[in-house]
Amino acid sequence: MNSANQENEPVVLKNQTNDYVSSLVKSILGAAPVVGPLLIEIAGVVIANQRLDRIAKFAVTLDRKLSKLDQMSIRQNLTNENFTDLVEESLRQAARSLSDERREYIASLIANGLLTEDIAFVESKHLLRVLGEINDIEVVWLASHAVSSLFNTEFKQKHQDVLKLAPAYIRAPWKDLAKAALQENYKYHLSQLGLLLPVYDRDTKTGLAKTDENGFKLMHYETSLFGKLLLRHIGLSH
Repeated sequence: MNSANQENEPVVLKNQTNDYVSSLVKSILGAAPVVGPLLIEIAGVVIANQRLDRIAKFAVTLDRKLSKLDQMSIRQNLTNENFTDLVEESLRQAARSLSDERREYIASLIANGLLTEDIAFVESKHLLRVLGEINDIEVVWLASHAVSSLFNTEFKQKHQDVLKLAPAYIRAPWKDLAKAALQENYKYHLSQLGLLLPVYDRDTKTGLAKTDENGFKLMHYETSLFGKLLLRHIGLSH
């Protein structure tokens, strides 16, 4: 085999692989009658080499949610570029998802974007991007702070291993100190995204925030309006 053929061989093999994966994607997504055609069109471009099992599970979840909505409205939105852009981003995130819960969140966000008139598709995409910036543990912490969460007791029991506060006294074992540091950073990260609001201890006379060696004396966090909006659109609040 000459050098020119050797140079072309990887390209040919790559094209054959992409064609095979693309055909497999179309076969899997075709089983979802409501969103299958749209997902097939987008899948050939954005997820040719992604994890097909995750995409297949996401397609089933999304199809289940959209089958409950007005089908005429869904078809009308298939020509809306903002909607297809939202679905494209959902496919990217679904391909990276590691849990059924995460795929459920993403599918709920898409379905609620169609169902509600409170926000536009471009705003739903912003919520989806923010969801993509937090992990499943951070979603649990965010939901646990929502005062109006309908899952308050049941949700906390389900995720008690995540929400159990690690002891952080000076002579605590390193593993406990490490877990406590991670728990605090999860909440700090959520506050940086505007999903949680820090509540500081204040002087009753002056109304000013008290300080300690670490700066303002933090009492706790509470869910922001934006945090409640995200929880509502991913199906963890009403």
